[in-house]
Amino acid sequence: MKKIHPLITNREFKLLIKPQGLDRHSKITALSDQILKFCKTNKVDFFHLDNATTGLRNIYFYDTPGQDFRQNDIILRVRESRQNVWVDDYAEVTLKCRAHDLDQASSFNPSPKKKIKSRIRFKEEILRGDELGSQRQIYSNNAILDAVPIDDLFDRSLESVAQFFPGLAKLSIDKDAPLRIVGGKTNKILEACLPIGNLVFGDGVQAHCEIAIWMKSVGDPMVGELAFSYRVNDENRAQAKAHKRADKFFQKTADRAD
Repeated sequence: MKKIHPLITNREFKLLIKPQGLDRHSKITALSDQILKFCKTNKVDFFHLDNATTGLRNIYFYDTPGQDFRQNDIILRVRESRQNVWVDDYAEVTLKCRAHDLDQASSFNPSPKKKIKSRIRFKEEILRGDELGSQRQIYSNNAILDAVPIDDLFDRSLESVAQFFPGLAKLSIDKDAPLRIVGGKTNKILEACLPIGNLVFGDGVQAHCEIAIWMKSVGDPMVGELAFSYRVNDENRAQAKAHKRADKFFQKTADRAD
C-alpha cells in the first residue's frame, strides 16, 4: 500500500447496495447483523451501537442551467436536517471539487471567506471497481459550513455564491449565470442515515460505519449506501498496516455485496 498523501484528512469507504426493502427496519437490522458476522469472520473488532437514532435530511444540489459546476468537477450541496419531521432553520452547505486525480482536486480552493466558520476536509473516497477484486479512488476537497440560515442561502446567482466562496470566481463561468436546484425544487432527496457501529482496524484507525438510503419524499428507496470512514492525522498516518487492513476489509465486503 502506498503512503497516504499528506493532504488527506479523511478516508471514506463507500459501497452502493440494492435499495429494495431498505426502508423497512427489519431489513436494516438484518443487514447490521450480517456486518457483525462478517467482522467476526475477518477478525475486525466491531462495536455495535444499540440505541442509535436515524437522522433525516433533505439533500439537494445547485448548478447553472449549462451544468458548469459539473463540467468543472464542482459540487455545491445543501443538507437540511429534520427534527421530528420539521426542517431546521439552519442548513449545512458544502462546496467541493471531486475528481479522480488528487492534484486536480487540490488545485481548487473551496475555502469560504475568512470571516465564515468552516471545516476543511480532503477526502480519499474508496469505491468498488468495475471488476471483482478491484477498487477505485476519488478525491474530494471540501469546505463545509455547518450553520447557514436557510432563508439567507443564496440569491440564486453565481455571483452571490462567490461572495461565500471566492474560489468560484476564478472558474471560467459567466458570473451572471443563474443557479438553480438540480432537477428543480421537487427533486429534493430525503436521506435516512443510521449509525450502526465502529470498526477498529488498528491503533488509532477506527471508522464509524453507517447505512444511508436516498428516497423521494414518498415511494420506494432509490439507492442505498453502506459506508465507513475515519480521520487521518499525524498520529495514525504512518499506521500502514491498519490502513491496509481497512482496504482489505472493504474489498472483501465489496466482493460479497449485491
